[in-house]
Amino acid sequence: MGKIERAIISVTDKKGIVDFAEFLSRFDVEILSTGGTAKAL
Repeated sequence: MGKIERAIISVTDKKGIVDFAEFLSRFDVEILSTGGTAKAL
């Protein structure tokens, strides 16, 4: 299995999303997100 380079995040319940995004960014994963989620991040 190859390295994950990019993740799309779009959620309704924003609880815990910042922690999850920070976890992904520690592994240099590029995060793409929708409007409301992007604002939360």
